[in-house]
Amino acid sequence: MYDVLVVGSANADLTVRVNRRPGAGETVLGTDLVESAGGKGANQAAAAARIGGRTALLARVGGDAYGELLLAAQRAAGTDVGPVIVDEDARTGTAMIIVGPDGDNSIVVSPGANAALTPEDVAAAKDVIASSAVVSLQLEIPRETVRAAAAAAEEAGTRVVLNPSPAPDDLDPELLAVADPLVVNEHEARQLAGRTGGTPADWAAALRDRGARSVVVTLGGEGALVLDSEGPATVPGIRVEAVDTTGAGDAFTGALATRLAGGASLSDAARFAVRVGAAAVTKPGAQPSYPTAEDLAHFPSPPTP
Repeated sequence: MYDVLVVGSANADLTVRVNRRPGAGETVLGTDLVESAGGKGANQAAAAARIGGRTALLARVGGDAYGELLLAAQRAAGTDVGPVIVDEDARTGTAMIIVGPDGDNSIVVSPGANAALTPEDVAAAKDVIASSAVVSLQLEIPRETVRAAAAAAEEAGTRVVLNPSPAPDDLDPELLAVADPLVVNEHEARQLAGRTGGTPADWAAALRDRGARSVVVTLGGEGALVLDSEGPATVPGIRVEAVDTTGAGDAFTGALATRLAGGASLSDAARFAVRVGAAAVTKPGAQPSYPTAEDLAHFPSPPTP
């Protein structure tokens, strides 16, 4: 029924752009506040749906205006929001985002309803999990819920894409064991590999040795490094002028999951995901920046390594 089921967070993004980030105890003036749909889970679902993936989202939102905003954004992207739970007793999660002049961002997340997504909610969606080619997971929801979703996917024979962000101090062995791939940025890869030095290839090898079935390390504008049973491979980046990097990693992961659901190899899926992530940083915001298949028709591919 679905190419990708995303089990994860949904947040309202409250974004301000500044000329420079404030220091401790300092106040700076920014632009007008922009409210938009975000959250790592919802971002990945929107990215997958906008490029044509048959996508569903399992998440919790509050019964408030932000919850309505998030649901409307998912419907507009083409996501099936049937599995989304509207919690009338909770506030929708929010993310406060400061974007600097270089396009990089700093984010503080208030989980809200995301913290109430439970293993029982996952159990109630077992048929959706079983009818999906890929389940995409992150860590902005309770860890026990992530474990339940991973276990349900493994039981159903559904492939698991795991993006362990925000980066934990350590990752459960049972989660590593089903990650195919584990998608991490350089900071997350180094931290989870327990290394203070080395290269992305070293960190990816350490994570695979610890149990991950395959690993993708995203390298920002430099592309990505892929490691699976075929060995390591590098996917070059695409040179673009970055406007806002908010949600670019989620765009990458959603695109990767969609291509894997269609039967692509990990390297080919990563090449496509690099295109989607690069296109996303050329526009402001998270979900509003995600390209459609039509947008990508006019966007370059990574150079051949």
